[in-house]
Amino acid sequence: MMLVGHEEPWREWRAALQSHRMHHAWILAGPQGLGKAAFARAAAAELVAEPGIAQPRPEAHPDIIIPEHPPENKEEIKKREAGEAFTTKRSIPIDEIRAMQHRLTTRPSLGSRRVVILDPADDLEKGAVNALLKSLEEPPVGTYFLLVTHRPGRLLPTVRSRCRILRFSPLAPDEIDRILIAGEPQADAATRAAAIAAASGSPGAAMGFVQQRLGGAHQLMRQMLAEGDASLALRGRLSAELGTRPARERLAAVLELARAVLAAELRTATPARQARIIAAHADLTRLSAQAPTYNFDPGLLAMELGGLIAGASGVAGAGVGA
Repeated sequence: MMLVGHEEPWREWRAALQSHRMHHAWILAGPQGLGKAAFARAAAAELVAEPGIAQPRPEAHPDIIIPEHPPENKEEIKKREAGEAFTTKRSIPIDEIRAMQHRLTTRPSLGSRRVVILDPADDLEKGAVNALLKSLEEPPVGTYFLLVTHRPGRLLPTVRSRCRILRFSPLAPDEIDRILIAGEPQADAATRAAAIAAASGSPGAAMGFVQQRLGGAHQLMRQMLAEGDASLALRGRLSAELGTRPARERLAAVLELARAVLAAELRTATPARQARIIAAHADLTRLSAQAPTYNFDPGLLAMELGGLIAGASGVAGAGVGA
């Protein structure tokens, strides 16, 4: 994702960088999809750069360490070794943190500084968090940590207390449009406008909307929210939009889109309707948390999230069958 916006975090980061009293650990906090990971890589590149020394890209830089989500199982390991697409674990295990700590026993390769990026720190296993805490308490000289987090409240207080927080806010529509034009030049103005409206200031969500071709799903959700869906016909069409075997990323994008549609409607709804929208949004949040863990049937998932949206419409009988 191209670097657009976030002038305040950049101002704060560069002021600290120029002060020569750089804090050793930072939390990059804000909703998912704002570009915090891209910021972390660019900021890390600035931090490790040395005058007169050619610098590799952040992803290939020997002094920028990014612990990964490893393959899910042995079969996925074989796929990675064969250069094929593979499924990763949903958390960053303690082995990844221990491997990172082992690298920290040596000196940086190209200069005097190195950076560890945890993206996202929310995904650290409990044991991995405890292991990380030891490094945060006694960081090697010249080592800095950037913890990308969508939900900083999930981090241990002892971790948060050792970090300086950089807060990231949603981007303006014109900023997101610039990102979409650069990243998805084939998307027409109408598609970009719909993506921006559904993304609630998140360029990542807008990009996912365009990449997953969710224009039809977006239109159906808005129609359900306006008219209800007593006949279940719209839910049937939404199921067809999802497809028979959608990828995990597509399901996640559809659920995020549904939440964004409700959030956008909340701003202009009457108080009575706001209560229904808030309740539906809470149920969608629960559903989104369960989706990565459970193998939902796409058709049933479409019926459930469609029922939640239709029920928030306030139209009599709208949520029948939900």
